[in-house]
Amino acid sequence: MSRITVIGLDGSPPNPEVEELLGDASLIVGGERHLERLGVERGRAAVLGGDLSEALSRIEDTEGRVAVLASGDPGYFGIVRLLAERFGRENLRVLPGLSSVALAFARAGLSWDDALAVSAHGRDPRRATNVCRSHPKVAVLTSPDFGPAELAGELGGLARTFVVAERLGEPDERVFSGAAAEIAAMGWKDPNVVLVLDEARMASSKGWVSPGLESPRRWALPEGDFEHRSGMITRSEARALVLSRLGPGLGDLIWDVGAGSASVAIECARLGAAAVAVERDPESCARIRRNADRHDVNVQLVEGEAPEALHDLPEPDAVFVGGSGGGFEEIVEVAAVRARRAVVLTLVTIERVVPAGEILEDCGLEVETTFLQTSRMRGIGGLHRLAAESAVFVVCGSRP
Repeated sequence: MSRITVIGLDGSPPNPEVEELLGDASLIVGGERHLERLGVERGRAAVLGGDLSEALSRIEDTEGRVAVLASGDPGYFGIVRLLAERFGRENLRVLPGLSSVALAFARAGLSWDDALAVSAHGRDPRRATNVCRSHPKVAVLTSPDFGPAELAGELGGLARTFVVAERLGEPDERVFSGAAAEIAAMGWKDPNVVLVLDEARMASSKGWVSPGLESPRRWALPEGDFEHRSGMITRSEARALVLSRLGPGLGDLIWDVGAGSASVAIECARLGAAAVAVERDPESCARIRRNADRHDVNVQLVEGEAPEALHDLPEPDAVFVGGSGGGFEEIVEVAAVRARRAVVLTLVTIERVVPAGEILEDCGLEVETTFLQTSRMRGIGGLHRLAAESAVFVVCGSRP
């Protein structure tokens, strides 16, 4: 099989080397717009469309040189991975152009070493959407089925600026900046890149790592790291177990129901997940805002009473129930039905442990219950003693 040259196009005129490669190629593979733009004769062209099997077979059967045209940098969410898996990377030569993400940030006049780039093309877009909820600077590679309007519709309740960079490098290139309502109401041409910006939280200091997401050095933080009311907080030891069962990470969405101080939601956000805190008490809501600011994370606060406040929330990967008020059983049921992965509860009264487990099992979850009793060392004169902390049951339901 002949060597394959992958050529990235970013709107710049082809250089002499690329022109020579195209002139000598027995087969030129690319999207309709790339082939038309370069005037490739149909006899030696293969179109890359939704079904790639025909184009890949043509490449396999070609004896002479093959050129593959792609947008921007074909090694960045592009076709290089597929070609390397199919034909071997030793048979590839890649001549990249500027990536669409780099061009989009350049058009917006923004640095992007602290940005995250996610793809919703050919993938479930919910994870990309959750990254936009949690991270202040995100580039989204969209798809015809999930474009700027759909993305803006999912994020409409958040304070975000959207920059849509449409058909970059083409004569009809357009860059538009606006709020969610504007973006959702407009029609857009493919391909495009959408920058989703939380301008109040975008970093202004120099970073040292790209894409600007560091794992926290500590988790299950001490209670003193959160403002809370009269000890009404999930203790750090219990919180460590809760976090291990929730498993929050980038692309996840976690609900913290009856959030109180929102210590669990904030820890999930520090670990990269999108977090929603549901709390009915106005004073606690004010504390949640201050705690989120203190830890420099974004937690979406829903001021309302569960279970009613849960019905319009986006689908969670996992749910933590720390407080339930009078709607305990319905809250657990809603959480169990909606959660994709796990539901975790902390309970201090024995009477609720068995009903909680039964509801979770009835909803198809596997249940694990842990009784957690911890003690902390306290000074007493010149000696020390163990002081017992409040005991707690941790009930976890997980999808098989």
